[in-house]
Amino acid sequence: MKFRRWQIFLGLSLVALSAFLYIIEYLIFGNVGSIAFYFFQDLAFVPIEVLLVTLIINNLLERRGKRLLLKKLNMVIGAFFSEVGTGLLKIFLDFIPRPEEIGKDLRVNGSWTHHNFETASNRLRKMNYSIESKRGDLVSLKCFLVEKRIFLLRLLENPNLLEHDSFTELLWAVFHLADELDHRENLKDLPGPDFDHLSNDMKRACTLVIIEWLAYMYHLKNDYPYLFSLALRNNPFDPDATVIFR
Repeated sequence: MKFRRWQIFLGLSLVALSAFLYIIEYLIFGNVGSIAFYFFQDLAFVPIEVLLVTLIINNLLERRGKRLLLKKLNMVIGAFFSEVGTGLLKIFLDFIPRPEEIGKDLRVNGSWTHHNFETASNRLRKMNYSIESKRGDLVSLKCFLVEKRIFLLRLLENPNLLEHDSFTELLWAVFHLADELDHRENLKDLPGPDFDHLSNDMKRACTLVIIEWLAYMYHLKNDYPYLFSLALRNNPFDPDATVIFR
């Protein structure tokens, strides 16, 4: 670790000041034994001081910083689902042959606990569902993603995302899918390998978005009940969901 010039100067200045004060103390009181006693007494307390500052106080400050950072990240993630994520999931469902099979484990409700969210996330990671790019409207999907590209780019510019690997990976997967679609002018008469490639890209993006959606729903349930209520009434996996109270 390299020290800057001002840091070296400050360190030497503090050492010189300490030595100067000890000299003044000696000149006034003339008791070397007393000075040495208190010097070593203070020196003996240094390890405890290091323990308190570096291991305890810094740890508490670091935890507080992480909570604040997580709160900022969840605001960014919330903006993503409000602007892109929820609509994208609804479009993806049109490409899944049996959407009810994946949707039955994702009908989140107010009684869900941490265990329910974790179980649903684990099931999704292991689920062998398929997405068929021929099944839905690729043109609509392309238009949707291209329209949201500037918004997604602004999300990537957020420095806080460096602390959230899974969400960054999600954004890259969505960006890649958008580029794949945008570079194909005719999405209706593609060769079979192209449809297969798009299917894999869509499944990658869909899985990452759902996993992040579950984590975000868990966050809303714990911290923002009023936002969680709206998210439940706009659940893309619940065909009976409606924002209108009945």
